[in-house]
Amino acid sequence: MTTQELKAGDPQEIGGYALHGRLGAGGMGEVFLGRSRGGRKVAVKIVRPHIADQPGFRDRFRREVEAAQRVGGFWTAPVIGADPDAETPWVASQYIPAPDLATLVADEGPLPAAELRSLGAGLSEALDSIHQAGLVHRDMKPSNVLVTDDGPRVIDFGISKALEGATVLTGTGTVIGTPGFMSPEQAIGGEVGAVSDVFSLGSVLVFAATGAGPFGEGTAPALLYRVVHDEPDLSQLPASLRSVVAACLTKKPEKRPRPKEVLDLLAPAGGDHAARPSVP
Repeated sequence: MTTQELKAGDPQEIGGYALHGRLGAGGMGEVFLGRSRGGRKVAVKIVRPHIADQPGFRDRFRREVEAAQRVGGFWTAPVIGADPDAETPWVASQYIPAPDLATLVADEGPLPAAELRSLGAGLSEALDSIHQAGLVHRDMKPSNVLVTDDGPRVIDFGISKALEGATVLTGTGTVIGTPGFMSPEQAIGGEVGAVSDVFSLGSVLVFAATGAGPFGEGTAPALLYRVVHDEPDLSQLPASLRSVVAACLTKKPEKRPRPKEVLDLLAPAGGDHAARPSVP
């Protein structure tokens, strides 16, 4: 995960964590590299003011943080602290010094079939843990997947939403998610459930296999249109993975497999996974 220097106007400290650099930004907030007083590195996400000021946001954010802290398993970056009531709400998770999938593919190229199966199995297990805690991640994309030497880690629960009655529109009508990787129901502002993350998982696997998303490139409106109306391009996928990825990318949510079903299709016998070493 690449760290950039702080910009003018960036906070120097939040929640007792000294901030030393930028890790990224998204629709709901910015992510910083922080250190505890004892020197432990953390990733701190700060919610954007116009999001934090929306009616009901803080209560919803509090419920999400509590649920995210219950997300267990080997495949996630644990949430270690948060303050939904702060003037600027924030959430901190374990910092994992590994490249994200987008960076890894850009630097080293697409993953071979065996590594793709391991990646898919690990992400399926991660999603199952997230959903068991009552969350939908809602922004599963290459930059939210860290690739360590022993498997993937899913990061950024800061824009996730509690399962019950979740939609993807903010009070300002902004779609939360990433065009090209979100599900059709997200793209049209519909109800979002666990299988929305499964659609995004399929898109991530296409990217990992080809270096491009299943709906190509272009403007956000063009990508959203294709997600809703066009069929994904799976022509460059290994034949052994095409059917499971196609099932993940089914337009109708009720037709998609659950994460455990994807895991059953991808996990190797005996639990032996092929992992690509992370970049130092």
